Amino acid sequence: MINILAVIPARYDSQRFPGKPLVMIGDRPMVQWVYEAAKQCPSFSQVVVATDSELVAQCVEKFGGVVEMTSSTHLSGTDRVAEVATRYPQALAVTNVQGDQPFVRPEMLTQLVAPYLNPDKALPDMTTLACPLDYQTGYADANVVKVLCDRHNRAIYFSRSPIPYFRNSVPAPVFHHLGLYAFRRDFLAEYAKLTPTPLEECEALEQLRVLEHGYSIQVCHTQVATLEINTPEDLIEAQSLIAQGII
Repeated sequence: MINILAVIPARYDSQRFPGKPLVMIGDRPMVQWVYEAAKQCPSFSQVVVATDSELVAQCVEKFGGVVEMTSSTHLSGTDRVAEVATRYPQALAVTNVQGDQPFVRPEMLTQLVAPYLNPDKALPDMTTLACPLDYQTGYADANVVKVLCDRHNRAIYFSRSPIPYFRNSVPAPVFHHLGLYAFRRDFLAEYAKLTPTPLEECEALEQLRVLEHGYSIQVCHTQVATLEINTPEDLIEAQSLIAQGII
């Protein structure tokens, strides 16, 4: 079995939502929701939370989770994941399980790492997850990231804009991108050294750095998106779903 490390980056000092990992959803802090979902994924050999916050660390230890302290200078969650990965040399693949996706499902995580589960095949540089795009609500929404794929399910481009432009009414391989990533461990170390790129900075999408430097991203598929908690308004929606028994 391939050794796969799952890392949950949990930044307390979020610009848009300070203290986000510790907000309560139902009876548990958000970081605990993510941790418990990751622990239920049978494909993971180890699950850890990566943070530079003592408050987050204390919370994780209180509910019995494993925590790794990291530098406070990281610009992205992937950089934090890369630091932690250096401490687990036995891992052949490393997953970035976003700390703002409390309702992520174990089967989604298995779909994300599926290309790493066959030791007889070459392991991809990187994988990510996507689901069918709701054209009515998501196509023109800048908060819904779109990904175009080639015939081998490799990413061609990611954008917040409505892509592609439908001059002709024909089906196109465009999907709703979900911010979950997995990496071959040696590539993750290489990724951490890559310089930021123009399209990445223009769109504010760090995965474009990989494509601009000439590497590939394998896009794996799932059926539906889950609610991400990026703002206080998202938290209110999550709490409402819990109260209604929908989740």
